[in-house]
Amino acid sequence: MSEAPYHSRNVGLHVGDNEATVLRNRALIREELGLARLVSARQVHGDNILNVNWLPDADVEYADHDALMTNIPDLGLMIQQADCQAVMLYDPEHGAVANIHSGWRGSVQNIIAKTVAAMTKAYGTRPAALHAAISPSLGPCCGEFVNYQQELPPAFHAYQPQPNHFDFWAISRDQLRDCGVMIEHIEIAGRCTVCNENYFSFRREGVTGRFASVIGLVSAESVQASSVR
Repeated sequence: MSEAPYHSRNVGLHVGDNEATVLRNRALIREELGLARLVSARQVHGDNILNVNWLPDADVEYADHDALMTNIPDLGLMIQQADCQAVMLYDPEHGAVANIHSGWRGSVQNIIAKTVAAMTKAYGTRPAALHAAISPSLGPCCGEFVNYQQELPPAFHAYQPQPNHFDFWAISRDQLRDCGVMIEHIEIAGRCTVCNENYFSFRREGVTGRFASVIGLVSAESVQASSVR
C-alpha cells in the first residue's frame, strides 16, 4: 500500500511513511498468514526479550525489545528489517516460537543465545530440538565494516571472506550451534538485502521502508514463517 520510497509493503512506523498505510500493510500480512494478532517490537539494537504469553486485543508494538517469543496459537511475531537479520526459532516439542532482531550489535551481544536460554527457561525448550531460519539480510558480499577493530570482538575477525567484509550469516549459524541447535536444523536464506532490490535496504537506499519476517503458531502441530516486502 505504501508509495515511494517506502513501496510497497513497508511495515516500519518510524521511517516517515503514513501511519494508516503502514497499519494496513501489517494487517494484510496478518490476514495472509491466517493469524489473529500481529505483535512487533520497537527495536533498539539491544538484547531485551519479551515473552508474549497472552493474546492481545489488537495488533500491538511493544517498546525497547529486540526479540519476541510465545507459545500462544494464532499470534504472529514480527521483526522489522532493512539489512539486519531476523532469526526465527521453532520448538516443535513444546509448541513455541521466537523471532530475533539481530544486527551487528545484536550479534556482539549474542541475543541469539540469550533467546534460546529464555525459551529453555519459559517452555522447557531443548536447543537440539529447535529449528532455526536466518532471513534475507546483509550478506558477506556487502557486509563491509571499516571500523571493525572498534565495533566487533576479536572472535568475529575470522569471519572475513574478504578484507573488512563479514559473514554474519555464518556468525549467527555458529552462535546457534554453540548454544545447542543442530546444524541440520538451521536454514539460511542466503539472500543479501543490499544486492536484492526485492528487499528494503538501509545501506543501499538510506531513506527506505522496513520489510517483515513473521513467525507464528497457527495450530498445535504447524507453524508459519515468512519474510515479506
